[in-house]
Amino acid sequence: MAIEKVRQYFKELGIDDRIQEFDVSSATVELAAVAVGTEPARICKTLSFLKPEGGCILIQTAGDSKVNNGKFKRQFGFKAKMLNADQVLEYTGHAIGGVCAFAIDSAQVEVYADESMKRFETVFPACGSSNSAIEFTCDELFRYSNALEWIDVCKIPEEEQ
Repeated sequence: MAIEKVRQYFKELGIDDRIQEFDVSSATVELAAVAVGTEPARICKTLSFLKPEGGCILIQTAGDSKVNNGKFKRQFGFKAKMLNADQVLEYTGHAIGGVCAFAIDSAQVEVYADESMKRFETVFPACGSSNSAIEFTCDELFRYSNALEWIDVCKIPEEEQ
């Protein structure tokens, strides 16, 4: 079970007691916001994209953001193509609904954090299951996910006007 991998990873860091597990689903941004008791924008969603040469990119974003295709292409040099459910599980070890950038042991996965989250003091990423989350500052999220860099590839609702 993926949450057990994440729990072990966090245990090694001394923070496994911060994992929250719910009796209800947190598989979508909206459900996670209700389960956690916060606004949807503070849910950290982890989006997965196929790299042309193989492997994938995980981008951690604010719950209300959307990837801007032009920004993505300028950042990575190729068009954004999301992974299907089987590919997500294969590359990350996490099923859709619980995807996170923690306890990923594949050298074929690159992790990034999007600037859209920096408007919040804390955010809530999943922990490998469709009924879990953990509250992190943006700095903790970056560090514990082993992100390579902060990037700006998303748009948030107020930027769409």
